[in-house]
Amino acid sequence: MHELESARHEPKHRLRALGATLLIVVASVLSLLAVVAVWANSIVRDTDRYVATVAPLASNPDVQAAVTNRVTAAVLDQIDVDALVKELSDAAAERGVPPKVSTLIGNLDGPITSGIKQLVSTTVMKVVSSQAFETAWTNANRRAHAAVDKALTGSSDSVVRVENNQVAIDVGPIVAQVKDRLVDAGLGVASKIPDVHTNFVVVQGQDVGKVKTYLRVLQIVGVWLPVIAVLVAAGGVFLAFNRRRALIGAAVGVFLAMLLLGLTLTVFRSVYLDHLPAGASQGAAGAIYDALVKFLRSSVRAVGALAVVTGLGAFFVGPSRPAVFTRHFFGRGIASGREVAVSSGMRLGAVGSFVHRFKKWIGVAILLVAAIVLFTWDYPTMMVVIWTAVIVLVGFALREFLDTGPTPTPT
Repeated sequence: MHELESARHEPKHRLRALGATLLIVVASVLSLLAVVAVWANSIVRDTDRYVATVAPLASNPDVQAAVTNRVTAAVLDQIDVDALVKELSDAAAERGVPPKVSTLIGNLDGPITSGIKQLVSTTVMKVVSSQAFETAWTNANRRAHAAVDKALTGSSDSVVRVENNQVAIDVGPIVAQVKDRLVDAGLGVASKIPDVHTNFVVVQGQDVGKVKTYLRVLQIVGVWLPVIAVLVAAGGVFLAFNRRRALIGAAVGVFLAMLLLGLTLTVFRSVYLDHLPAGASQGAAGAIYDALVKFLRSSVRAVGALAVVTGLGAFFVGPSRPAVFTRHFFGRGIASGREVAVSSGMRLGAVGSFVHRFKKWIGVAILLVAAIVLFTWDYPTMMVVIWTAVIVLVGFALREFLDTGPTPTPT
């Protein structure tokens, strides 16, 4: 009879196990997308977060060198060396310089070009490496942040825009500063340089159009996707017969998802740099990529750490020998410490009775507070997760220390 009943319930058990497994797998995938979604959403909507992402680029040597080359080329394009040499030759002729000297002046195109290029490059580097440039860069990006949302959709004509599979920033204001410095240095012809609007490419590649579309979708669902991922995981754990094992499985699934995302970011960096257009600075492109995904990597580590902490917690409350030994080991240690404290005159009294009576609910409250802290913390890091776990352990140890056991009944 018992065997017939077990056989009748076996399909239901398998169905529940399959459903729980599928929900946990879906939750793991959603956790990966949720991390990317929160990152995309923060880059678009959080000005301080965006500025903190791009501000360090102003002092990066590779980025400074790339900006210097771009601005130098833009300035040199506006200086007519042939006209300058002709102006020198005409001035020499007017002053009665011998024809041979005038001919020599006319052959100075190369040296003059080289000298002007050196002067312009040096001036640009001084501007780009100055504190004023870092301030201007930060302020410009702060003002431009409002355009980032449109930039991701390719519909902006502002300082930040997406054109021809490129995300570019107008460095025209830098050209204006260089122009003033060149005039001060004695290169009068620089005063004739008109207002120049030239682009410094931040991101470029054949797939930028696709990426910005995906990021736009993730940015829209960024607020709700983490909540959905948690609810789906909770559903999988609730549906499972062995919920503790299911919780461990969900933690492992999320950890593997974070590991996959971390590896993907590393591999994509190499692929992205290998497919840069000819002449692009790999050093600058790598620095920009690292800056843009810095907080994404931080989120990956934080969620991965949370998954590890959750999995370990679920394991050590289980019936396995290592878990039981660990609980007994620390439990006896805390009990010994409490006995020493009591023998030294400490009286717990009603506090000890209260803790014993509501011990389970105190544990629930500790976990609930920890969860609220992590979910309400703006961009928690791995260290935030670790310290929260440490404080939770201290809270449980304190609960165990204060638990004096049931109040003895009077005889």
